[in-house]
Amino acid sequence: MNYRHIYHAGNIADVFKHAVLARIVEYLKRKDTGFRVIDTHAGTGLYDLSSSEAQKTGEWREGIGKLLAAELPDPAAALLKPYLDVVRAHCTEGVPLAYPGSPLLARGLLRKQDRLTACELHPQDFATLAERFTGDWQAKTLHLDGWLVPGSQLPPKEKRGVVLIDPPFEIEGEFLRLEQALQKATGRWPGGIFILWYPLKNTAQVEDFLQNLAKSGISDLVNAQMWAREPMDGMFHGSGLIIRNPPFVLRPELKTILPALVEALGMQGAGWRLETLTAE
Repeated sequence: MNYRHIYHAGNIADVFKHAVLARIVEYLKRKDTGFRVIDTHAGTGLYDLSSSEAQKTGEWREGIGKLLAAELPDPAAALLKPYLDVVRAHCTEGVPLAYPGSPLLARGLLRKQDRLTACELHPQDFATLAERFTGDWQAKTLHLDGWLVPGSQLPPKEKRGVVLIDPPFEIEGEFLRLEQALQKATGRWPGGIFILWYPLKNTAQVEDFLQNLAKSGISDLVNAQMWAREPMDGMFHGSGLIIRNPPFVLRPELKTILPALVEALGMQGAGWRLETLTAE
C-alpha cells in the first residue's frame, strides 16, 4: 500500500514493459473482433515528470528521456512507433512533461471495439485513476487488489486479450504470488496472453522463479530480460517479463527491439536475454 510509481515512472523498466505491451496490443488489433486489456496494478495512469517525486529520483531521464533522444535503427523505430506515439502526445518540443502508465498507454492504442479494465488497490491512486477515466465507456476502473484479478475477472467476455500482472515487489513472496497467479489465470483463461513483470535484483530468487515456471506444467512461456547497467546482486539493474501465449511475431520483434533499447538506454554492462521456458 506504500508503493507509489511516480518515483519510477518512465524508467528503464517502464520502457521495456510498455514497449512489449504495445507490441502485443498491436498484434491483437490484426483481427477485427474486439479484445480486452486487463491491468492488475494500474497505478494512477499518468505521471507528472515535473513533480517533486519524479524529480527526486530522475529515473525517467535514464529511461524514456534517453529513448526519445536516441536515433533508433529503422526496423526498431517502426516497431516502437505505436508506443512512442502515445508517449509523444505528452511531450513538448520532444521533452516529456508526463509519462503514460500502462492503462493510459493501452487506452491510447485501443480501437472502438476494444476494452480496458484497470485495477488499483491504493485508495488515493485509485481515486485519481477513476477520475482520469470518468466518462470513458471503453474503460472500467476497479478498486481491487490486483492479486484477486485471476479469480474474479477472467475470462473476459471478449475471449481475446492480454493481462498485465505488474506488482510493486515491496514485500516478500511476490515471486511465489506471481507463480500462483499465473497458474490460476491460465486455468480460467487458457487462451489469454499474460505478461508478468519482475525486477532483476536478487539473482538466486530470479533463477529459482524461472526454474519453477519451467517445471510448472504451464505451456508456451517466454522469458525476456533487459538490464541497462552491469548486474550487481542486491541492486536493481533491470527487469524481466514472463509472457504466456506470446504472439508468433513477438520473438522476432523482441530480437529487433531489445538490442536497440540496450543501445539507446544502456551503460557499461548493459544487455538482454530472450529464451523459451516451456514449449507450446
